[in-house]
Amino acid sequence: MPSSIDAIINRQLRKWELEQSQQLSEQSDQLIIPPIITISRQKGSRGSYFASRLSERLDYTRLHRKVIDRICLSSGYRKQVVESLDDRFRSTVALMVESFVTGKSIDHSDYFRYLYHTVLAMSKLGGVILIGRGGNFILGRKNGFHIRFIAPLEKRIENLINYKFISKDEAIVQIERSDKLRYEFIQKLFNENIDDPRHYDLVINAEYIDIEELIEVAEKAMFGKFEKLKHLGRNEEY
Repeated sequence: MPSSIDAIINRQLRKWELEQSQQLSEQSDQLIIPPIITISRQKGSRGSYFASRLSERLDYTRLHRKVIDRICLSSGYRKQVVESLDDRFRSTVALMVESFVTGKSIDHSDYFRYLYHTVLAMSKLGGVILIGRGGNFILGRKNGFHIRFIAPLEKRIENLINYKFISKDEAIVQIERSDKLRYEFIQKLFNENIDDPRHYDLVINAEYIDIEELIEVAEKAMFGKFEKLKHLGRNEEY
């Protein structure tokens, strides 16, 4: 029996395949690629719940850390993701991977290359929300819509107690461990600070704002960004 992670991956691979086939059958001159979204979140901020609700709103697939790692570490899944790309994008993605890692003072492990290749390929397919794993640092500001979800420490502790049904002491331990691991992951792979707001399009402090209201804000901001980028792109062509 396939695991739930495998089921998510296979379902998304089929979805990409169907979308590509549909557009080819319509003989469209240009592929329409839904923007990719990345979400970085502090543990206890309810960023994962926000990602779930936003994915439902946009009809996107939510891909959390374990799903992303499963694709990266499976040569079979990596191959399927790349093969889902339109022909014109395959060589471009490979060249971008080599260009990014060459001469950079960042981690050069096989995992990093797989992660970078996978995230870039998924950005050319679109329609997914990537949670964690530094997707925003890989894609850059012009590719994708990047959200950072935060909340004050006391609110994060309260959320873990209420939604994870753990003690205050355990909540504090989990938050401290998570903050440390996520900071170190981004520092090691990208030599960047996960808390630097310049790396995100939208930084949300969820202390007092309802999740449903935040979804509307994020959706409007995302489509506004890409309309502006299209306009800038048209100007640059001339």
